[in-house]
Amino acid sequence: MVRRASPLALVSLMVASPALAQERAADIAINASRLDTAIKLLSRQTGASIGFRESGLANAQVRPVRGRFTASQALERMLLGSAIRARRVAPATFIVERAAAPSAAARRRPPPPRRSAVEPPPSPPDEIVVTATKRDIPLGSYPGGVQIVEGEALSAAESARGTEAIEARIASVASTHLGPGRNKLFIRGIADSSFVGPTQSTVGQYWGNSRITYSAPDPNLRLYDVRSVEVLEGPQGTLYGAGSLGGVVRVVPRSPDLALFEGSAWGGVLAVQHGKPGVDGGAILNLPIKEDVIGFRALAFGSVEGGYIDDAERGLDDVNRVRTFGGRAALRVDPGDGWTIDLNAVGQRIDGDDSQYAERNIGELDRASGIAQPFRNDYWLVDLVARKNWGSLELTSSLGYARQYVFERFEGPELADITDPAVQPAKSADTAAYSQANRISMVTGEVRLARRGVNGTGWLLAASLLHNRAQTNRRMEATPFGTPLTGVNNQVEESTLYGEATVEPLDRFTLTLGGRLTRARLSGSSEDVAELVAFRMDPGARASRFETRFLPSVAAAYRATDRLTLFGRYQQGFRPGGIAVRREFIQRFAGDRVTTVEAGARYRSPELDLAVSASATRWSDIQADLIDGFGFPTTANAGDGRVLSVGMVSRWRPLAGLELDAALYLNSSKVTERAFVTLPVEESLTAQIERLPNVADASGRIGVAWTKSLGGDLELTANGYARYVGKSTLGIGPILGRLQGDYLDTGIEMRVGAARRGISVAITNLLDARGNRFALGSPFLIRDRDQTTPLRPRSIRLGFDQSF
Repeated sequence: MVRRASPLALVSLMVASPALAQERAADIAINASRLDTAIKLLSRQTGASIGFRESGLANAQVRPVRGRFTASQALERMLLGSAIRARRVAPATFIVERAAAPSAAARRRPPPPRRSAVEPPPSPPDEIVVTATKRDIPLGSYPGGVQIVEGEALSAAESARGTEAIEARIASVASTHLGPGRNKLFIRGIADSSFVGPTQSTVGQYWGNSRITYSAPDPNLRLYDVRSVEVLEGPQGTLYGAGSLGGVVRVVPRSPDLALFEGSAWGGVLAVQHGKPGVDGGAILNLPIKEDVIGFRALAFGSVEGGYIDDAERGLDDVNRVRTFGGRAALRVDPGDGWTIDLNAVGQRIDGDDSQYAERNIGELDRASGIAQPFRNDYWLVDLVARKNWGSLELTSSLGYARQYVFERFEGPELADITDPAVQPAKSADTAAYSQANRISMVTGEVRLARRGVNGTGWLLAASLLHNRAQTNRRMEATPFGTPLTGVNNQVEESTLYGEATVEPLDRFTLTLGGRLTRARLSGSSEDVAELVAFRMDPGARASRFETRFLPSVAAAYRATDRLTLFGRYQQGFRPGGIAVRREFIQRFAGDRVTTVEAGARYRSPELDLAVSASATRWSDIQADLIDGFGFPTTANAGDGRVLSVGMVSRWRPLAGLELDAALYLNSSKVTERAFVTLPVEESLTAQIERLPNVADASGRIGVAWTKSLGGDLELTANGYARYVGKSTLGIGPILGRLQGDYLDTGIEMRVGAARRGISVAITNLLDARGNRFALGSPFLIRDRDQTTPLRPRSIRLGFDQSF
C-alpha cells in the first residue's frame, strides 16, 4: 500500500508485494493521474513492487495505460514523454526516479526504445479498452466505429459546455440548438426530427452504467470530473436496445479513490462580445472514509452565461441569460473478495430567461418578440451498481431511477390564427403564449454476466427491465385568459434478454454474434381533456398494446498486423411506438427500425492513429416530431428512408508534446417513401424536403494539442480546433424543409501552471461568426419569419484551477 510522503522528508515509497516475484503480463487499466496513485494501482494489478524516493515526484502527471502488459511495459508507456524513468533494481521491483537530462541532439530525435529478447514486441502505446461494450474489448479488436475522449483532456472551460464539448471534439456527433437542456443528439446522420416529442431519441445516452433519458431532451449534464466519454456509432441494438439507432454516448464519471484525500477547485469569468459577461466555478472533494474500503467523492458547480440576443419589440438587450447549478455525489464500498458497490447521485438545474434565436430581417443577433420565452430543465439520477469479479469473469447488477422536468414557452400565434387561420388578425391582436411541460420518470434494472478473453474474445449474457412514464401538459395563454390543451401520458414497459459472444476461429480473426429479444407494453391516456374528445380520431390509441422485437447482429474483425484491424458488421436498432397529440386529438404512431451494414479499418501506431468506415442504413417507418398546419408540434410516421455515410478520423504525433487530429464525415440521406401527403412545392425545393432533417451533408474537424515544459514544474499547454458543419434541413416536408448549418466554429485554450495549479485563457468562436446552428425559434412563427440560431459571439474566459 502506497502512502503519501511527508513534505519535510525524503521517504522511500515501496508497495507491499513479494519482492522476488517474477514479472508477468496482466490486464492493466490505469487512467491519466498522479504518479503516486498510478503506481499504487499498477502494483495491485501486476504484483510488482514499485516505489520512489523523491517526494516531489508524487504529483507528477502520467499517461493512461490500458491493455495487457508486464509491469515494465506498463511503466514505459505510463512515463512516455516525461522526464521520469523506471529503473529495475530486482526481479519485479522498480524505482521511479528523474531521468538524466538528454543532450540537445537527443531531444531533437528520441532514441528508439530498446527491446528485451524475452519481452513481446511493443504494441501501440496507451492501449485503449472500449468499456461501453459492457465487457471491456481492446480498441484494436472492436469491430465498429468508436471514438473516446479522455476526461483529462477536458478543461474546466470545456466541461462547462456539457454536450457541446462532445460535439466540438467528435465530428460524427451533431445536435439541435434550441437551447441547453432542450436539444436532441444525432450520430452519423441518423436524425429523425428537430423537435422533442414523445418519440425516443435516436441516440442512447448513459451516465456510467445508467441510462440518462428515454423520451426526453438531452439534459446537457456538465462534464466536470469525468474519466472518459465514449461514442459508439450505431445502431447498437444488441447491447443497448431501443433508442440507439444512431449510436450511444456514454460518459464515465470518476469513482471515489479509496486511498487518497484530495480535492480541487476552479473558477472563471467570461466576457462575451456583443453580450453580457458570465461566471462559473466549482469544487471537488475525495474523502477515504475507511482507507481501501470506503470512499466518498462529491462535486458542486454553478455558472451564469450572459445573454447576447436583443429583442427589438420589447426594447431589451441580451435577453437569453442561462443559469446552471448542480452537483454529484458518489459512495464506493470495496468489502473485498472481488466485490465493489457504488451508489451515485446526480442533480442539475438549467434556467433560461429567454430563447436564443434571432430573425434575419431584424439583425444577426436581434429579433422582435411580444413575450419572453423562458425554459427550464431539472434533472435527477440515482443509481446503485454492484460488481463481483472472478478474474476474467464479472457479474454486474444495477438499479437506476431518473427524473426530468422540462418546461418551455413559445411565442404563439395571434388569437385570430387560433380560431380561424383564414382570418387576417388586426394589428392590435393579442399574441398568445404556448407553454409545454414534460414530466418524465424512468426506472431501469439490469443484471449481466460477462467473460473477457484474449484479443476481444468472450461473451455476455444479460436481462433488463425498464419502465418509463412521460406526461405532457400544454396550454395556450393570452391575457387575461388561459386555455388548457390536450395533453398526453405515455408509458412504456420493456423486458429484455440479450447476449453476445466473440470467438476466434482463425488466428487474428474474430467473429461476434449477438441478439436482443425485447417485449414492450405501450399504453397512454389523455391529459386535460375528456377521453371521448381526445381519442375521437383514433379510438384504438386508448388501448394498451404489446410489441415484440428481435434484433440480430453479426460482426467480424481481422487483425492484419499488430497495428491494423479490418472490420465489418451488420446490426439493427428499433424504437417502440406510442401516442401523440395532433391539435386536440390523440393518435398512434408505429415503432420504427433501422438496419445498417458497415465496413472499415483502424490503424494504430505510436505516431499515427487512423480509422475509416463506410455504412449504409435502411430506415423503416421513421418516427418524426413534426409541425401541423396550425403550428402545433405533433408526431407521426414520416415514411421510409436511407442514409449513406463515410467517415475518417485521424491523430498524428509528429513530435513529442505535439498532436494533430483531423476528422471528416460525409452523409447522404433521403426519404424514399412518404407516409403522408404534402402540399405541392417548387421543383427547386424537392431535394431539400426529401432529405432527413439535421443530417449535415459534410462535417469535419481539425485540431492541435501542444505541451511544452517551461522549466521546473511549470508547463504550457495549448489546444485549438476548427469545426465545420455542413448544410442540413430543419425537418421533413415543405414547411420545415429550409436549410440550416454551413458554418465554421473555432476555439483555442492555453494554460500555464503546474500539475496542481494553473491559470488559463479560452476563446470560443475566434472569427466571431454568426452561422445558423438551428433554424427555429417558435414553431408557430416558422412559416412567416426567417428564424435562425446564431453561434454565441466571440467569448473569452479567464480561469484558474487549484488542487490539493
